[in-house]
Amino acid sequence: MTSAGSTATIEPQEKPIEEDGEYRALKALAAFILQPKPPTPTDELEGIANIARELTHARYAALGVTDEQDQMEGFVTSGLDEEAERKLKAPPQGHALLGNLRRDGKPVRVDNVEQHPDLFGFPPAHPAMQTLLGVPLWANGVVRGSLYVTDRNGGEPFTDEDEAVLLTLTRHVKQLIETEWH
Repeated sequence: MTSAGSTATIEPQEKPIEEDGEYRALKALAAFILQPKPPTPTDELEGIANIARELTHARYAALGVTDEQDQMEGFVTSGLDEEAERKLKAPPQGHALLGNLRRDGKPVRVDNVEQHPDLFGFPPAHPAMQTLLGVPLWANGVVRGSLYVTDRNGGEPFTDEDEAVLLTLTRHVKQLIETEWH
């Protein structure tokens, strides 16, 4: 109880700004975009995938851009070595898990991919995954692809902060698709 005339101090329960997913994503994007040589749209997509993988502590990241008929027209990865990328040959076509997020336009978070009933549609050489977080890429009012990360810290579940990171990054990709994409 406080005496008349005194004020109680309320301690904020918020986390430091440096731990906020949106802040971390915007800071990383600013550093990437302000590089001396302006990146091409594909370079920018690769940079976004790298940032997504790093900020979410994921083993892999992928970003796919689709056309208006949901056919893949751009696909980049982060975390795969050259041999694994060469074996992949074709990007996932958006069936099942990734197709659901593109059709529904909502993020997808799976803690055990191997046991998910919609585990199909990935190319034969696609790396094994334990955890997955994917978000749709919205542009011009429609879903134009997805950004997803897999295997956070060797299998830990992805967090709300990780989702905030990806959603922030996709807002940047939206601008790229609407202004610079084919």
